[in-house]
Amino acid sequence: MSTLLIDAPSGEAGASAVFWAGALGVPVESPLGEPQFHTLLNCVPDLVVAVQSIDDTARYHVDIETDDVSAEVARLTALGAVEVADWQGCRTLRVPGGHLLCVIPVHSSEATFKTLAHMW
Repeated sequence: MSTLLIDAPSGEAGASAVFWAGALGVPVESPLGEPQFHTLLNCVPDLVVAVQSIDDTARYHVDIETDDVSAEVARLTALGAVEVADWQGCRTLRVPGGHLLCVIPVHSSEATFKTLAHMW
């Protein structure tokens, strides 16, 4: 797992980010060119925790990063997930139990990915 996103409705994302930053005692910043994200810095080593602005109901979802998005989607669909969307190279799956997860291309540093990646 590479990322925990706390999805919040667009009108509430800023307040949600401020809440989580205060609750966790961490600073918050938006990555350059990605204003929909409010990254909560240094929450967990090697885990990105951010509030994402969405046009939907509040929820949590998990991102799984991989160096082969199609292969990882195939592996997860074989385990029972169903693909529901494809956006900017990221693929969204609904997993058994109804939760969403995104399969994303590698976002962490090369060293972190090499150290933490599972080989299937």
